[in-house]
Amino acid sequence: MKKKRKKHGRLEEMEHLNLPDRMFFHWCQQQYALNRGVYNTIDNWFHAYGIIDILYRRINLLAFLEYASDSEQTIGRAKPIKFGKGGLTKKLQDFMEM
Repeated sequence: MKKKRKKHGRLEEMEHLNLPDRMFFHWCQQQYALNRGVYNTIDNWFHAYGIIDILYRRINLLAFLEYASDSEQTIGRAKPIKFGKGGLTKKLQDFMEM
């Protein structure tokens, strides 16, 4: 019998972090209406920033998506996060300076 993990709301403990890449992206897509290009750009940006470990990149990616998403956004009823031209990089830089 598989033991269920307790959910504490901590990103490090989310079961989704250990999904294969395609499944993790699809989960992000469902939660944040994220397209593959934006997902890849964020992932690449964190890697270039020096976050090499995939687990830590995914934790930061989810934290960033929470930071960038509309505060009124309800999980499961995602609306796309709009960044505008150059806005994604600016938002990522602001996020890292927090």
